[in-house]
Order: sequence, then C-alpha cells, then structure tokens
Amino acid sequence: MSTEYSYNNRYLMRDGKPWFPVMGEMHFTRYREELWEESLRKIKAGGVTIVSTYLIWIHHEEEEGVFDFSGCRNLRTYLELCQKVGLKVFLRLGPWVHGEVRNGGFPDWIVELGNRGVDLRSNDEIYMSYVRRYWEQIFEQSKGFFESEGGPVIGVQLENEYGHVGGHRGEKGEAHMRALMVLAKELGFDVPLYTATGWGGACIGDCLPVMGGYCEAPWDQSITELSANTNFIISHVRNDALIACDHHVEDAITFDESKFPYLTAELGGGLQVTSHRRPVAEGKDIGAMSTTKLASGVALLGYYMYHGGSNPKGKLSTLQESRATGYANDLPEINYDFNAPVRQYGTISDNYKEIKLLSLFLKDFGEDMAALPAEIPDETIKPEDMHSLRSSCRHDDSHGYVFFNNYQRHRTMDAHKQVVFEGICAGENVAFPAVDLESGAYGFFPYNMKLGKAVLTSALATPLCRLTGGTDDTFVFYGDYEPKYTWQNGITADIIHLTREQALNAWKVPLDRDYLVLSENYVWEENGELKVTGGADTRILTWPELPVVPAGFEKKADDGRFAVYERENSVEGAVANVEKTAEDEESATYDITVSYPAGFDRNARLAGRDTLLMLSYAGFGLDVFLNGEKINDHFYTGQAVPISLGYFDFPEKLTIVVKALHKDDWVFIEKWPELNDGRACRLESAEIKEEYR
Repeated sequence: MSTEYSYNNRYLMRDGKPWFPVMGEMHFTRYREELWEESLRKIKAGGVTIVSTYLIWIHHEEEEGVFDFSGCRNLRTYLELCQKVGLKVFLRLGPWVHGEVRNGGFPDWIVELGNRGVDLRSNDEIYMSYVRRYWEQIFEQSKGFFESEGGPVIGVQLENEYGHVGGHRGEKGEAHMRALMVLAKELGFDVPLYTATGWGGACIGDCLPVMGGYCEAPWDQSITELSANTNFIISHVRNDALIACDHHVEDAITFDESKFPYLTAELGGGLQVTSHRRPVAEGKDIGAMSTTKLASGVALLGYYMYHGGSNPKGKLSTLQESRATGYANDLPEINYDFNAPVRQYGTISDNYKEIKLLSLFLKDFGEDMAALPAEIPDETIKPEDMHSLRSSCRHDDSHGYVFFNNYQRHRTMDAHKQVVFEGICAGENVAFPAVDLESGAYGFFPYNMKLGKAVLTSALATPLCRLTGGTDDTFVFYGDYEPKYTWQNGITADIIHLTREQALNAWKVPLDRDYLVLSENYVWEENGELKVTGGADTRILTWPELPVVPAGFEKKADDGRFAVYERENSVEGAVANVEKTAEDEESATYDITVSYPAGFDRNARLAGRDTLLMLSYAGFGLDVFLNGEKINDHFYTGQAVPISLGYFDFPEKLTIVVKALHKDDWVFIEKWPELNDGRACRLESAEIKEEYR
C-alpha cells in the first residue's frame, strides 16, 4: 500500500500526520557509479530521508538525438539503489537546472536553437517538442520507481529559478510552468509533490514553492568581504536575495506565502568556489544557519549540495559553467566538491556532522516540530547588529522549543550573560534556568517535552534522538551547559547526556535494537551488521553493549555507560614520494609516485578501503593528471585537497601542476598563502591517509 503525501499551509504531511523530512542533493552523474550505494548509505546515516538530484540534460543528450544512460549516467540503477538503501527521491527535471553546469544544463545544440530564434524556456512549440522527447527518455528510466508503483520517487521539481535566472516573468512565465506540469503528468511522472524554486521573483505556476539560503555568495562579483549574511537572522522572511545576485534580479516573491509551508531545497550544505571568489563554508556556518532556519519556522531542511562530486567528461566540450559560455563566473573544469557534507570522493566533513545533529532529531521528533509555528519576539534585528539577542519559540499551547543564535559568520557577537528563556504556554510561561550565551553559541532547548511516560519541564540541553528496543525508550540529549533537567510530577525518563563534541560524533544504528555509537568516523548499518570506517587505529563506544564484537575489534573496559571497542590495523599503508620536475613564472610541476604494499588489491576501494592523498599547496590553483589526462582540479582556498587514489583504482603515479598566484590577481581568498616576491607557486606537502572499513 502506498503512502499518502500532501501538505497544508504550514507543513508537509505523510499519511495525514505532520512530516518534517531532511533532503540532501546528490548528482549521480557527478560520481562513480560503483560507489553510489556506499554514498547513499552515508547520506541515510546522516539522518537524511529524501535524496534530490538534478537530471542534467547535457549529461544525457550532449549530441542531439544520442541519449546516454550508461555508467555514471544510469538513472535507473541509481533509483534502484535509492530504493534498496531506503531513501525517498525528488527528481529535479529541469529542463534548465543551472547547477554550475555548462549552459545551465542545456546541450549546446539547444542553445544553438535559441540563437536561431527558438524561444527557449517558453511554450514555443519547437522548444517544448524537444523537452517532451528528453522527458520521455527520463520517464522510461524512472518507470516503476514512482511512489504510486511502490517506488521511492515522491516528488518532481520543474525548471529552476525560472523567471529569476532566465526565462519569462509574469503571466507568460507562470503559463510556461503550468505547461511543464501538464507535460510531466501527461508523460507519466505521477508523484504527490510538484515543486518549483520560489526565490528572487521566480515563477512557480501551480507548484509548491521551495526556498534557499547560503552562508556566502561565491557568485557575487566583488572580491571583498561581504556584508553580514541575512541567513543568520531569525525571521519570517523566506527569500534570500543573495542567491544568483549576479543576475541582478530584485528581491521579490511571486506567490502568497500564507498559502504554503516554508520549505527549503537549497540551503547551502557548503559552497562551490569560483575562480574569483573562494569562501570556505565551515561546519559552524552550516550548523548555525540550519538552526536559524529551524528557529524561523521552516518545515523542510533541504541541502544543496549534500554530496559533492566531479563533472563527467564531455564528448564535445568540458561541462562546467564558465564565462566563455556566457556566465559571470568561472568554475573548476572537473571539481564539484562544494565543500559539501559528503565531499568530492566520499569523505565526510564537519558540515555533515553539524547537519546530523538536526537530522537525527527531526527523524525522531519531526512530527512534533513540524506542527509548531515560530513566534519571533524581535524581527527588527539586522545582520550587522552584533548586540541584540536573536531568539524565537516554536510552540503550541502546551509545549515547545526555545531557539537562540549568537553566531554571525566572520563576526564577533556580544556575549549575553544570565539569559532566562521563557517557553510560551497557555496560561503561564515556563522559565528556564539562567544561561550564559557566548559569541558563536546557537541551539535550542525543549520545554514540556513528552518523553515516554515522563514530561521534561525544561532543560539546558538539546534532544538528539530516541533509542528503542529495550524495556523503555532511552533519550539522547547533548550540550555543554549544566543541563538542569526538571520533570513534571517526579516521573523521569532514561537520558544519556553527551557533550556537543560527543554528539557530533554520535550515530544511531538500528540492529536488533537501536544502538548509540560514538565514533569520529562514519558508522552505519548494512544487512543487519554494524560497519565502521577508520584509520590504522579505531576506537568506538556503544550503548548498549553490542551482542557481537565487530570483526577486527577487541572489547575493552567500559567507559561509564558505554562499552568500548578498539581495532588495531597493522595493514601496511602506501608511501608517496614527490619530485619537482619543472617550474617557470606561471606554474610548477611535480610527479608523485605512490608505492603500495606487496600484494595490494586494486579493487580494495570497492570493498571499502581507500588511500587518500592529501595535497597542501600555495598557488592560484592546481591540476591533477593521470597518464596525461586531467582527472581533477582545484582553486586554492587554503584547505588541503583530498585525492582519493581508490577512486582511480590506485594509480602509481600522478602529475600535479600548481598554477601561480600573484598579489594583484583579481580574487577573493579568505586566507592568502605566504607570497615570495609577490608570488606563490609551490606544493607544500603530499601526505597519505589510509581509511579502512
């Protein structure tokens, strides 16, 4: 029996109940197909319930009439794996997607039709005939995987930023969006939810609008620090005027917000840098922004990107956005890392762990949170106000959550001493114990929260998840304040309290019951077994004790309530040797030779083992070559660049070309490298990091 999905003007619903999903974007065509399942499991382990993906036209029909759904373009296999892993799917059909792709995803031959007078992104009959033909192919790949057929696909997004970045505005634009929906339904895209991006004056037709927000704007045409970002302000304002501000469309909304829930599809899980602007999105940027959106009443946290990747190789051209194809920005030819929660080659980042704090909470308590509207005491606060307390309360007449955000990216906020939050209830308010909020603090606290048979009156701690499978449920909370749990009528629930750092490294793993696992590395369930990644030495803590000691681990003495397991991996690792082979004023070339241990299995990556080559350098950027072919590139940000040797079947030799950075280059870099005579062009180190399953 299929599940019923719907919405009202406040939240999404599943089988008639409030539903608060977390959505993460992954572009299957930008990742190696043999590793899709591993990545989808990482996405699910992070608490994500829906994976969204662009269908990028130029990736599937680069040559007119020649469709390619093979290899990394195999949509059908990808949907099969989403169903196997247990993730719902949103197909973002386009036909124009943007996505930092050449021509916004249009094949060159479609662009040429526009040059010859066809009105692209309109109801022009010629254009719509090609859209129909393309969507027919997509439908054939998707058939059998729609919710109505027992599959994972529950939603379709039509177009992207339509009327904001290209396309028509006003009634002509709305008519085109309606025509696309009619076509999608006619072709068989039978889904309960149809969405459209709604920011920046975009047209939505008859779709459900989804919004966005990024902690910075790499597409901005300046090379200076930007003004304080509005996405750290708790507010009922849904539109982020920074998105695609390089297209100079006014801050506008085309729909009545009171008729729709506040949903996001493009909260920046990171940032994709451009040649001229290279801000680095860090974990706390994403964590504070996400908490702020939750505090503002959002009913869907949707992240773009959640999983980074690499642009596939084109037959006729490279496939990245560039000034040469009419855009204001130059992007790396291959690298689409996005500094995402799951990065270019599958490693997890601090962004992943920050999002996980909210995702795990919403998976267990989202039905409650979704139905609670946000009451914001002061909506006059401006982003550059570093003095006022930013707070809100999501509540009904009986209970709720108080939110605070004292974080503003690249700013220092005033500390607020002995703050007493008050939960808003019918009749009387619930006062929390006083708490000190330092600059950079953000989070939320519950009041009158029902936990099994108990009611938590208040606590200076944040709920993370519920563990089921024992006699009674156990609830996991976290925070670095003295929690001061208070209860109604003396009835308490079983609580495990973690520090915030422990919570960032906490995983809920369903086996014969729910287990709480503490590990700095990625942990997940697969076929009923606990799987762990780590380095040479790996330590995990679990509650309760595991029924079977994981393979390769040894049980150690308990640590409080937690059972402790350690693994010593004596497997010999690889060694990298670096030789500079050439240098001139504009570049320096290095050969890196990798020596693997005797008997090394070149298929080890598919079994979970990887060897990461961590490159630290100073320059404008670098290119990575394997057997003369460029396999990756990078614009300098100050971060180490991870290259997965396993992704390329463990090559023995790579060539690195570092491009020179000059003091007068037109570029914004948050932390410039040391310059010698006004120039930087050097590979500083190449270190090996082994990862084992």
